[in-house]
Amino acid sequence: MNDRIRMREDGVPILLTPGPLTTRPETRQAMLRDWGSRDEAFIAMTAELRRRLAAVAGGRGGHVAVPLQGSGTFIVEATIGTLIGADEKLLVLINGAYGERMLAITRRLGRRAEALRWPEDQAVDPAAVERALRDDPAITHVALVHCETTTGLLNPLAAVAAVVASHGRAFLVDAMSSFGALGIDVGQTPITAVMASSNKCLEGVPGLGFAVIEEKALLAAKGVNPSLCFDLHEQWQGFERNGQWRFTPPVQVAAALLTALRRLETEGGPAARLRRYQENFDILAQGMTRLGFQLFLAPGIQAPIIATFYQPTAPWFRFPSFYQALAARGFLIYPGKLSQADTFRIGCIGAIGPDDFRRLLVAIAAIMEEQKEAVDGPVH
Repeated sequence: MNDRIRMREDGVPILLTPGPLTTRPETRQAMLRDWGSRDEAFIAMTAELRRRLAAVAGGRGGHVAVPLQGSGTFIVEATIGTLIGADEKLLVLINGAYGERMLAITRRLGRRAEALRWPEDQAVDPAAVERALRDDPAITHVALVHCETTTGLLNPLAAVAAVVASHGRAFLVDAMSSFGALGIDVGQTPITAVMASSNKCLEGVPGLGFAVIEEKALLAAKGVNPSLCFDLHEQWQGFERNGQWRFTPPVQVAAALLTALRRLETEGGPAARLRRYQENFDILAQGMTRLGFQLFLAPGIQAPIIATFYQPTAPWFRFPSFYQALAARGFLIYPGKLSQADTFRIGCIGAIGPDDFRRLLVAIAAIMEEQKEAVDGPVH
C-alpha cells in the first residue's frame, strides 16, 4: 500500500466525523443477513434491542425505548410531536445548530416555542433557565442538547434537569452525540425523554433513531401527534401488543445496532467507551496544539466527542485542499458548522483508537509542510 494512504485494513477511509462513523467489522457483518420483519427471530431481536437501549440510559422500569426508522432528526421531531400538545409550550435552550433545529421543528409542527440562546462557545446557564421558568408559567417542556455537535460543547445536563424538575416541567434531551459514552441515567436524573441515534457513540450504522421515554408521558400522549408515521405513542403501543414495528423496519440496521450494543457491553459499557474517546481526544488536542492549531472551546466545556479547531489564517491553509489531502491519506473530517468563526471539526468517536490519531497527526504535519512549500517554495 502507498505509504501516503492510511486507510483501514479493508481500504475504507477512517471517518473522523460525529456520525456516520467508522464501525467494527462484526457490526458491518451483521447487515449481511436478511430478516423477515414479522418473523419471531426479528421480534426477539427488537425486544433485546429495546431492552439494551433502555439499560444504557439507566432505565429501570419507568422508561421505555421506542425505536423509529430514520435519522436522529427524525426521532427528535417524533418526540416533540408526540409529547408536546397543541396547548403546551416548549422552551429550547440553544447554543448551536442542533438547538436551533429543535426550535424550527417545534414551530413547523405548529407548537408554541420560545428560545434561550447563548454564544456557541458558552454552556447553557442553569440560573437563566431558572429565571425563564419562574417568569413564564406557560412553559410545559424544556429541551436541551446534551453535547452540541456543532462544536463538541458539553452542556450541564444534571444541573439543568434539577432546575426543570424543581418547576415541575418535562425535560427533553437531545443526546445524539453523547448516548453510549457520556453518562446519562434517567433513574437518577429527572429526564422525560432522551433522544439519540444508532450511528454515533453506539457505533452502529445510520438509519435508526430512538427515544427512551418516561412511560407515564407516553401514556398521556395518545392522539397528540398529528403525524401517522412519527407518533411514538402508537409506535410504542405496537411494540407492546405484538413486538412488531408498525411499518417496515430497517432490519439490517437494527441487526447492526444490536451487535454494536452487545459490543458496548463487552467493552465495559459507556464508562469504558468514554475512556477510549477521551484518550483519542487528548492525543488529538495535544498534537494539534503542537502543530499550531487552536481549539475553539475552553477545556471546561469541551466533550471528548468532536474537536472544533479554528482555521489557520496563514496563506498556506485552504480548507478544501487540506480536506482533500487528508482524504487522500484515508482520513475524512468535517467542515465547521459555526456562524461566528471559520473552523473545521475532527471527530473522536467510532471504532477508532489512539493509534489512528497518532497516524492522523503525522499526516497533518506532512500536509502542512507540503502546502507551505506550495505557497512559499522549497526551503533551501
